Amino acid sequence: MEEKILFIINDGPYGNEKAYNALRLAMSLSKRDLTTIRVFLMGDGVQCAVKNQETPSGFYNIERMLGYILRNGEVAT
Repeated sequence: MEEKILFIINDGPYGNEKAYNALRLAMSLSKRDLTTIRVFLMGDGVQCAVKNQETPSGFYNIERMLGYILRNGEVAT
């Protein structure tokens, strides 16, 4: 049975870990067979999709994480 999982991100990419944690979980789940991942960016979460972001020291690159999801799932704004 196929699983379909939707993540809604409405916080900006940096300043807290909410977007990072959501994308980390989405990346992990996308590796499972028969699992479809969708990420919906709204509000400040749209900033996660900005190209060529400057990643603050001590943070993961959210743009790269979204790229992984794009190759294995779907991202919508």
